[in-house]
Amino acid sequence: MAARDYGQYCGVTRALELVGERWALLIIRDLLVGPRRYGELAAGLPRIPSNILAARLKELQEAGIIRRAPRSRVIVYELTPYGRELEPVVLALGTWGFKAMGDPREEQIVTPDSMTMALRTAFRPQIAADLPTTVYGAHFGAAELLIRVNGPTLDVARGDGPADLAFSAGPGIRRLISGELAPGAAIETGVVEVLHGRGDLLGRFADTFHLAA
Repeated sequence: MAARDYGQYCGVTRALELVGERWALLIIRDLLVGPRRYGELAAGLPRIPSNILAARLKELQEAGIIRRAPRSRVIVYELTPYGRELEPVVLALGTWGFKAMGDPREEQIVTPDSMTMALRTAFRPQIAADLPTTVYGAHFGAAELLIRVNGPTLDVARGDGPADLAFSAGPGIRRLISGELAPGAAIETGVVEVLHGRGDLLGRFADTFHLAA
């Protein structure tokens, strides 16, 4: 039985019974990036109580959305094929929620997995298809990502490496992605700091990753 029973026979109702509990969709969001150990999930969701994380993982397993799998002598959680069907739902929610984000609060953080999914949400393959292959090294607070755009294909990996443009930015990157702030102004105002590489490629980044606010 679902953790919450709304008493209605409806697809939306059933979906909410399966993934509508607090933290459930954020666990799914992070697992869409890749399999995670229990500790990695806890680290990526620093405010989730341990008992709630354990409960949500159990509920999602019972629903057939995630599964436990052995990886190099450790156990990881991963999405099942049924669970991966939630990806367009999560991306659509990200697009919808972006419009209401506003400016970040001081206590809000950006995690590698949350930023990876934000980039997937904002990615415009139809624009990238006509642009040269570009690698960006992005530092969002403690999150370091290597973003490779090869035509309409996007690959985001954790860590650092050779990049055409490496930059650092806080949650204020939202203003660049929304088009509220032009690339040149983002650099001039300190919203984006160019670490190395071609600063003019920030314009290409803004064209490739865009969400209307």
